[in-house]
This record gives sequence, C-alpha cells and structure tokens, in this order.
Amino acid sequence: MRRVAMAVLLALLVAAVAPAQEKEAERLEIAAEVLNEILNVPENVPQDLLDKAECVGVFPSVLKGAFIFGGSYGRGAFVCRSGENFTGPWGPPAMYRIEGGSVGLQLGGQATDFVLLVMNPKGVNSLLRSKARLGADASAAAGPKGRTAEAATDLYLRAEILTYSRNRGLFAGVSLEGSSLRQDKGANKKLYGSNVSAQRILREGAVQVPESGRALVNSLNKHSPRNLSD
Repeated sequence: MRRVAMAVLLALLVAAVAPAQEKEAERLEIAAEVLNEILNVPENVPQDLLDKAECVGVFPSVLKGAFIFGGSYGRGAFVCRSGENFTGPWGPPAMYRIEGGSVGLQLGGQATDFVLLVMNPKGVNSLLRSKARLGADASAAAGPKGRTAEAATDLYLRAEILTYSRNRGLFAGVSLEGSSLRQDKGANKKLYGSNVSAQRILREGAVQVPESGRALVNSLNKHSPRNLSD
C-alpha cells in the first residue's frame, strides 16, 4: 500500500514539474528565434562587438504595460562563454528578469525584444549579483549597429553592457539605464530541477545545456565561435 502511495505521489510531482519546465523551455526557444532573426539581417549587432562579448542576453517580447502598472517585468536568458577567461564555447543559459527603469518609456506600447552584450569581466561580475542596476552597478550604453561600430567612441569602449532593441521590425541601440537585471531563481530551478545560482550556471559549469537551450547556444557558437577580446 505504501509503495502505491509513493508511486502516486511521484507521478503527481512529475506532473506538476513538467508544465513549469515547458514554460521555461518555450522561453528559451523563443529567445533563440529572436537572436537568429537579429543576427541574420543586415545592420545588426556589429560582428566585432559580438566577438568581444563575454555574455549575451536575450529578452523577447517585453511589454510596456507591465512596467506602467508596476511589479511586472520582461523575462529572458543570459549565456556566457565558458572557461576561466571566457575563451571556451558558449555555456548553458541562466534565466533573468529585466525590470522597471526607463524600459517602459522605450517600448511605445508594443512588444519589444532586447539584446544585451556584456563586454568585460567587470560587467559579468555585476550580472552575477542578485540584482544589478544598469547605469549604477554596471555602466551601460545604447549599442552601435552595423558599420557605425567602426567609429566606436570612448562611451562604447568603456561600457560594460551594450543594449539593443527591436520593435516593429526596427533594430537599434537603446538606452536601458535605470533598468535592473535580476536573476530569475524560480525559473532556473524549474529549468534545471534544483536551486542553482547564475554564478554556478554561467561561470562554474555546474549544469549542462538543456535541450531547450541548445538552439540559443548553438546560434552563438555559430555566429561567434571565438572570443576576440584582448
């Protein structure tokens, strides 16, 4: 009788966990689609900047209304290059949230996709905090696109995080100063099945790339297989 009860309990737990994992898996799959679409069009993220990025974040379909009424946010994921000095292939994704600040002012009432490039180890360290405010904890700037990157100013060179948006098919650098990045601990637990921090996911290789995250990671490995930063 006890075995039957345990089997029923196990089945209920599996049934409860599966939908949660599916939700995070779908978010990763959409993030991969957004990144592929952006990287496969002219005048996108400059290749030289992508090749120098230590981490890349993708936040699909962030809505303005979520910020107007408070408490809501956009959700996405960051992926970092592996290895102590970020010289290895891209590793597993960590789920994140982007909140408040100037985000709502940039959206114009439409769903907007955001891509963030983390350009140096200091930016990564800021990212690994439980919460990092852009412009305060991490210096941020609207990223240049296409050939404009050739005329990189000190602003671009000093920025820890470069930010981009896509709205109504238009892709451009966008200022996200005042917005916050927060580890989505609940989503990471659902995705990996245990409490695992962004530090362990992105820098310590504590988990493998989940099946749902392979398209996102493969896209980065395809478009930027080597880290060309100094």
